[in-house]
Amino acid sequence: MKKRIPLIALLACMLGLFSNTLKAQEAPEVDHSYKPLKLNLSEDGSKYVRFIIWHQQWLTTSNLTKPDGGDAAKLQLSSSIRRSRMLAFAQVSPRFLILTHFGLNGLDANNLTSLGNNSNAPQLFLHDAWVEFMVNENLYIGSGLHYWKGLTRLANQSTLNFMTMDQSRPFVHWHSLGVTDQFARHLGVYAKGSIDKFDYRLAINNPGRNGITGNYNGQANPALTYTGVSNTNKDGDPTGNTVIEGYFRYQIKDTESIKLPYAVGTYLGTKDVLAIGAGFFAHPNGMYNSNTGEHVNVTHFAADIFLDKPISGGGCLNAYASFMSFNYGEDFVARWAGTGSVLYGHLGVLIPGSKVMPYVAYQTGNYEGLADPTNALDIGANYFINGHNAKLTLEYHHIGNDPREGGPLDVNQIRMQAHIFL
Repeated sequence: MKKRIPLIALLACMLGLFSNTLKAQEAPEVDHSYKPLKLNLSEDGSKYVRFIIWHQQWLTTSNLTKPDGGDAAKLQLSSSIRRSRMLAFAQVSPRFLILTHFGLNGLDANNLTSLGNNSNAPQLFLHDAWVEFMVNENLYIGSGLHYWKGLTRLANQSTLNFMTMDQSRPFVHWHSLGVTDQFARHLGVYAKGSIDKFDYRLAINNPGRNGITGNYNGQANPALTYTGVSNTNKDGDPTGNTVIEGYFRYQIKDTESIKLPYAVGTYLGTKDVLAIGAGFFAHPNGMYNSNTGEHVNVTHFAADIFLDKPISGGGCLNAYASFMSFNYGEDFVARWAGTGSVLYGHLGVLIPGSKVMPYVAYQTGNYEGLADPTNALDIGANYFINGHNAKLTLEYHHIGNDPREGGPLDVNQIRMQAHIFL
């Protein structure tokens, strides 16, 4: 903890510096008003095409952890494009909707190439592509590459309006990221709907064939691999080709829209939301035991609660907590989660009369395959130039005792993000 104090102090000083600079430079007559990029296809606006474009640019320090017995870590700054995306959806009838979302993730100096298309450079690719039909006002059915996910609210997190700088890493909420899905999206069929204050989402999907082992530093079960769908059962028949997931929510106060799957991080005081949810993710025969030739089921369960409410003076209080129980099989530790349990929570306050929202986020994981608990801590602040449409975020990021992320060393970084979406 002593090592973190100077970093947190540096974070606070940097936040004060860039916040004061922005206030000094921003002229009061600047017009920040924003209208959605929407093309109406009917006079009353009920038929339309909506476009959303966003970029998130990062500036990140190297790992500031001091190696044991060595000199202090050398400070280096790296710039990257965390996300560059475009999304469009069209509502040409109350009964039909089509959505397409494509973009790029994680472009940095390590994966830039000479012409942008050689080697293993990040490329624009489909994130979402689905069609949706309204059966009745309580039931909608859709199909395609979709983001209607189970388990938790943050499994369905929108990247446009995080309260924190990003999804908490390790990505326990996106536990299947790049394993059974394409960047948190599955191919399949989903159903969604709402009845008064209750809403639901259910999906039946086919898993991707990426698969992973689970042996980190020799501490997990090396016989188990998340490759069940790529291995036939003992009778030679294919198996493991179905993923079922769902999330169910009761909203005690204001009701949130379920037109799109993307869960809002914070409404910045424009809504009063208190929601309780529970979810699951099941992949029958998803795991494969190379020692026995048998398959093992993957079953995850979670419960969470979300609060986002205005406070006097024009501020906002945001809080979230979740408990996740993961089961991949005995002692298995996956890339983002592992057999065991995880607690996650965050708290943020938009200071009344200001554009600054400091926050703290913490997660701790207890996995059968690792000898000690893992932990992650983020302390930061958002500066909202124009709400979520234009904001800056500064954050101290820590991952402790996790061989999947920091190896023998903890991860300690300071990160800054410039975010604009239109």
